[in-house]
Amino acid sequence: MSASRTAIVFPKYRDALALLGENIKLARKRRKLTQTLISERTGISRVTLRKIEQGDPTVSMGHYVAVLAQLGLVNDLTQVARDDEFGRKLQDIALLRKKP
Repeated sequence: MSASRTAIVFPKYRDALALLGENIKLARKRRKLTQTLISERTGISRVTLRKIEQGDPTVSMGHYVAVLAQLGLVNDLTQVARDDEFGRKLQDIALLRKKP
């Protein structure tokens, strides 16, 4: 039997999840969609949807994606880490250090 593990999410990152949840909730309400309707369309329970709208870190990313898809916002995920400025700077430093 395998034990279920929960990701460790530090308080400052929980704030980001809470904001995501709030944004999802507002998007749902702007569209005048009920929790029941989203639950039916995604196949997730209303309890799980409430957890998503609270930014609960124990809910799988797949469930967040399912809800975002129903709201027409799933493509917003493609913007996450798209402009990796820090990563590019690290890469540039490494490239400059290489000798021809």
